[in-house]
Formats: sequence, C-alpha cells, structure tokens
Amino acid sequence: MEYRRFGRTELQIPVFSCGGMRYQYKWKDVDPTQIPADNQRNLEATIRRAIALGINHIETARGYGTSEIQLGRILPQFPRENLIVQTKISPKTDAKEFRQTFDQSLANLNLDYVDLLGLHGINTEELLEQSIRPGGCMEVVKQLQAEGKVRFVGFSTHGPTDVIIKTIESDRFDYVNLHWYYINQFNWPAIEAATRHDMGVFIISPSDKGGKLYQPPAKLVELCHPLSPMVFNNLFCLSHPQVHTLSLGASRPTDFDEHLKTLPLLDKADEILPPILERLENAAIARFGKDWVKSWHIGLPTPEETPNQINIPVILWLRNLALAYDLFDYGKMRYNLLGNGSHWFPGTNAERVQNLDLRHCLTNSPHADKIPALLQDAHQLLGGETVQRLSQQ
Repeated sequence: MEYRRFGRTELQIPVFSCGGMRYQYKWKDVDPTQIPADNQRNLEATIRRAIALGINHIETARGYGTSEIQLGRILPQFPRENLIVQTKISPKTDAKEFRQTFDQSLANLNLDYVDLLGLHGINTEELLEQSIRPGGCMEVVKQLQAEGKVRFVGFSTHGPTDVIIKTIESDRFDYVNLHWYYINQFNWPAIEAATRHDMGVFIISPSDKGGKLYQPPAKLVELCHPLSPMVFNNLFCLSHPQVHTLSLGASRPTDFDEHLKTLPLLDKADEILPPILERLENAAIARFGKDWVKSWHIGLPTPEETPNQINIPVILWLRNLALAYDLFDYGKMRYNLLGNGSHWFPGTNAERVQNLDLRHCLTNSPHADKIPALLQDAHQLLGGETVQRLSQQ
C-alpha cells in the first residue's frame, strides 16, 4: 500500500480508504440483535481484508445507519494504534445534541477515541455558520479534543465550490472530504485552497459518484483502454499530489481487487494518462464541438438564480456525460435525484422548462439561445422515476 501525509494532521494515510456506507445492514438504526449473522460476517471479512492490504483508514458516519455499531464489533480486535478511524456527524443547531450524537457514535464504535471527526455535510453557508458560531458544534469538538476523544477535525461536503472554499478559509478544519474526479473537476479550486491551508484531502465516492465505474459502458471502457475506467479514474486522481486518499465504498472483500491494480502504476502516471485523457477529450469534441466543450459552463446561474430553481449546470453536465461517454445510467441516477436531494444535491430537473423564461438568468452564458432546448433534450434523455439518496431509502 502507498501512503501520503494527510496534511497538517501528519497522519500517514493510505491512498485508498475503506468507506463504510456500502456494507452495513440498514441505513437506519435497528436493534443490534436484528443484524443478520451473514451480513456481519461479510462486513468483518471486508474490514479484515482492508487492513491486511494496508488500508487502515476506516471511515463511517452516524448517518450510515448500522455501520458504526457493526464496526464496533470488529475494530477493537485490532491494535488501536494501527487504525485511523473516522466518523462524521451532521451539524446541529443545539450543541448539546451534537455532543450526545458524538457520544453515541463513540459508544457504537466501541472505541475510546476517533482519529478523525468530520462535520457531515457542510453544504451551505448557514450550516457553516451553525458549525463555527460561538457556542456551536466546533466548540464541542474542541472540548472533545481536550478530553482525548477526537484527534483531528474536518468536514465533508457536497456543497458548491465557493462554500467549500469559505469553509476551508475559516481555518477551523484539518481536512476535507469532497467530490473531485475525472468527470467532475469543478472543485479543483477548493483542493488548491485546502493545499494552501495544509489540509488533508479525501475524495468521496470516486467510483460511484465518479461515473458508476463498477458498471462502465462499453464506450468508456474503450476510451480508457488499456486501463479499466475505475483504474483510470483512480490514477487520474492520485496523479495529483494534492489528493491524499480515495474512498472505496467496499461492500464485500473482493471489491478492493480492481482498485489494487492502480498501485503499480502510480509512478508511471505521466506516461499512461496523457493518451487516455486525449481520447476522452477528443470524444467529447467529436460529439459537441470544441467551442461547447471549452465554454458550456461559463456564466451559468445557480439554482437559486433560476426560475423554478432548475439546476442548469448539473443538467447540462449530465447531458454531456451521457452523450459523450454513454454514461446514461449514471446520468439518470443523478438527474432523477434533482428535486429530492435537499442541500446535498440542490435544485430541480428540467421537467417544466418549456414553461419558463430563462433569458434573464442566462444573460452571462455564451450559449443562452440554445440552452432551453438542451435542457428539454436532457429531460427526454434522462428523465424517469424519482431517485432518493441512499440515506433516505
């Protein structure tokens, strides 16, 4: 296993982390006696495989249902100093409730302390303020650190880049969990900000939110050859030294196998990646033209600035991915979450776009005249049954 310095925490973190949101029994708390023995055996086998591979960073959250309590049955069996354990707790209006939730997490994990505590889902400026205000969650975190129950504090986010940067620049956090991978590079300025502040950088869900790469379309497989799309994406992310670890949401012990093929390639990234990157860019240009590929994102409004809160940037992005790389399944999964993802995935889809006047909000876009029709086309391509976030299911 390869390790990287996780920013100012000085932890040596493996380039792959074992994320804890795929192998648990339920997304909601249940009586521990209801957890099936075969599910627990699978989780424990997954953790044992991870640690045997050197993936000693185990990451979970209070919001992942039974994940914490199931991990609490296996983690104490390993030498504590050999583990890096992270859990995450959503910001609370009431700091006492935040403390109570943390105490429950620590009891679930059956540990004396966690190495990393993340504030889960700082996706808006309001949630940032709620976290760092006097008497807020971060004051609780400081107390927990003084008690030896938390070593380092970070935050996870699905929010817009400007909110992520503002949170980083508050200089209250040691690390950040955020989305960034080949198909979604919008948060690079946030990674640069984290680097300036010497923060650890943890990439959320590169294989699932990075394009459902465990089920890649044939076109993407061809474009990424000789690598699988999953290995390509891993190598793309880790070729940037500012990135420290990628979360692997393993659901069984064998889920690590394909990712491990990345490790011997890390020193050859400068040789392997350029022809693949060129093919991927050329495929997009062949489908849309160079002008669109280079400028489609310029001047687009936020959902808050758009009638009916249509998330124009995300819809056009998903349409691009579907048509350039045949990422239709991924596009449908994300598109049909719009309107149901709250601040985790804000805005609505384009179902009613034909009834809206978008001229004012598109004033700054060089493609203003054609975007309404493209939004209608995206809805026809990707629209379908409503999708919920996993934690809502």
